[in-house]
Amino acid sequence: MISGFLPDESGLHRHAIAADTDPPAGALWIDLLEPTAEEELRIERVLGIDVPTREEMREIETSNRLYEEAGALYMTATVVTKIDTDRPESSQITFILTADKLITNRYIDPLPFRRYIAYAERHPAQCSSAVLILAGLLEALVNRMADVLERIGGDMDTLSSEVFTAPPPGARRRTRDYRAILERVGRAGDLDSKARETLSSLSRLLAFLQQAEHPQITHEVRARLRTLSRDVTQMSDHAAFIASKVQFQLDATLGMINIDQNNILKIFSVATVVLLPPSVIGSIFGMNFDLIPTSAQPWGFWAAVGMMVLSAVVPWWAFKRLGWL
Repeated sequence: MISGFLPDESGLHRHAIAADTDPPAGALWIDLLEPTAEEELRIERVLGIDVPTREEMREIETSNRLYEEAGALYMTATVVTKIDTDRPESSQITFILTADKLITNRYIDPLPFRRYIAYAERHPAQCSSAVLILAGLLEALVNRMADVLERIGGDMDTLSSEVFTAPPPGARRRTRDYRAILERVGRAGDLDSKARETLSSLSRLLAFLQQAEHPQITHEVRARLRTLSRDVTQMSDHAAFIASKVQFQLDATLGMINIDQNNILKIFSVATVVLLPPSVIGSIFGMNFDLIPTSAQPWGFWAAVGMMVLSAVVPWWAFKRLGWL
């Protein structure tokens, strides 16, 4: 699907481009959302540019992601999407900045794009040129990454509280579901790694854009890009800090699992030690021999039972006194 965005007095508005029509000449932004091969060829023919294919957009070499060709700047960024689901994904978006137009080629519809389109419809001064639209889209992506990092940080604080907070005095100790906690830690770590990948990609894109020679990139735009670049750098540092928190939370949860397992094994070990002497005594007095002591006495049975009880109580009392229970 191809959309053309034309400015007017109230803002930037979307116009769908039919399959048999060319983009309007006054469009500042041409957006290709999941384009077909025929749509890519039509844009290339009309605008005189080379639109990268989906396979080319996935290449990780900087020379294939950030370059200038025939006066147009080609910039491809990796962006995390489906953030609000349990399985976030990373996809690529290509920005092509020509002398008077911005062309975006994407196979996803992330929330920052939808937010910027709604914002541009009401703020004409912020979308009066192609480079301003590009700056606005990059700001929307960076702001979205800030929201993602805040969400991950909040999740880590909640998990820390669940793992380390002791029950109130007098309350019954409940068994934590460490499997669910590990799954939440894993999802947070995966999302943080994808956010760091996005920030790294945006950082390279902003550095390339600031150094590029383009007639629309004025001093004001470069200052705006520098501010964005500083924000991305700070957020990258914060994402690294969150990654360390995720690792600490993972280690702490695994440690708690080991402690619970050791407590269970300790209970079985104590039970074995407590019950072993009565078992030995019961085995001795249960043998079928005539010379078993007290076997002919009327009180012999109760004596054997008393010895078994005493042999179980003494180890239990000793463990309790030593603080092992």
